[in-house]
Amino acid sequence: MANILVVDDEHGIRDLLWEILNDGGHQVELAENAAQARAARLRERPDLVLLDIWMPDTDGVTLLKEWSTTGLLNMPVIMMSGHATIDTAVEATKIGALAFLEKPITMQKLLKAVEQGLARGTLRQAVAAEAVPRESLVLESVQISPPAVAVFQEAGPQSTQIFTLDKPLREARDEFEKAYFEYHLARENGSMTRVAEKTGLERTHLYRKLKQLGVDLTRGKRNAA
Repeated sequence: MANILVVDDEHGIRDLLWEILNDGGHQVELAENAAQARAARLRERPDLVLLDIWMPDTDGVTLLKEWSTTGLLNMPVIMMSGHATIDTAVEATKIGALAFLEKPITMQKLLKAVEQGLARGTLRQAVAAEAVPRESLVLESVQISPPAVAVFQEAGPQSTQIFTLDKPLREARDEFEKAYFEYHLARENGSMTRVAEKTGLERTHLYRKLKQLGVDLTRGKRNAA
């Protein structure tokens, strides 16, 4: 059983989520605005928060950012909205939200998201307990669905890439490959020889691939300058 905080200004949504989660054996606390959510968060850290984006006093993204900057975002947060754009979802994810649920929320999607959120929270606590350095987590993947978005962060040199997954495989692959080669070009200051060695491609093949993907070959050199 988990303690779950539901923040939504719509009475019907709060009641529905309470009923589903309560039937699942969870302890559920309800808040109809950001002020009540702040008070609930200060009383006790919930195991998971379901946070609506559009609220009359303070919107959910602003509240999420507030928790993040004050060190209170140490629990999984799943954003909810029926009108949010991909940009809003990506912004929330970059701040620290785990996922995004589009209204109307089906029971299946809700329970799956809650299960994944609680699992992520348990993993986060385990990592903290073992005092594993953040840098050792080489790749972190977060999915938002729908809309489907992936945010990848590499340890070491700061590199964050955002990919929209709701597209044909070929387009998604090309988008990833372009970001991959641009990353290595920047790291190697535009040196095609070193990029070829790093990526395991023959130089002629590498040039052909970069041209096909529309990669700016001067980008790495400009960044170095």
